[in-house]
Amino acid sequence: MIRIDAIKVIADKAEKEGSLLISNIGIPCKELYHVCDMPGNFYMLGSMGLASSIGLGLSLAKPQKHVITIEGDGSILMNLGSLATMASQHPANYLLVIIDNGTYGSTGDEPTATSLYTDLAAVAKGAGIKEVHTTNTSEGLMQLLEEVKSGVIVAKVQPGNAQVPVINICPESILERFRAEVSENTK
Repeated sequence: MIRIDAIKVIADKAEKEGSLLISNIGIPCKELYHVCDMPGNFYMLGSMGLASSIGLGLSLAKPQKHVITIEGDGSILMNLGSLATMASQHPANYLLVIIDNGTYGSTGDEPTATSLYTDLAAVAKGAGIKEVHTTNTSEGLMQLLEEVKSGVIVAKVQPGNAQVPVINICPESILERFRAEVSENTK
C-alpha cells in the first residue's frame, strides 16, 4: 500500500460518516485534496507535527462530531506529547491515523526513526492510549476504520509521493469553509 491509497480509504470513511478530517503538512494534504476534497477537510499547510494536536483540540471542543486526523510518522515524531495528551483526555470521538512510510516524504524521503527502530504503535501504547492498531494493507485499514472509532491506527505504507497537483484554494478559504462546516454541523 502507498500513502495515497491509505488516504483514499480514510477519506472515503470520513465522507461516509460525516467526520471532520484533518490532514498533516505537505504532500499528504495535496493527495487528500486530489482524492476527496470536502469542506470538512482541514489541510494543515504550514506547521509540521501539529495536525494531531489540532484534531485532538477539535474533538474536545466538538464532542458531538467525529474527528479523524491523518498524521505522518515524521510529524508525530515531532510532537510525541500529543499522544500523551490524547491518552489523558481519551476522547471517544477522535481517531488518529498515523501513516508511517519511514520517511519525511514531503522533503525528499529522508529516513525517519521508524525506518530503523522506533515502533509508533508501541510509543502510542506507552503514552497510555488503550486502543492502538497496526495494519499494512488497504483491506486491513478498511476493516479497522469500520471497527475502531477512537484511538490510534498506524498504517504502514511504502515510501513515495503521488504526482498530484497543488491545492488551488488559498489557506484563508480553506479555513473559512472548514469553520463554516464545523459551525453548521453543531447547530
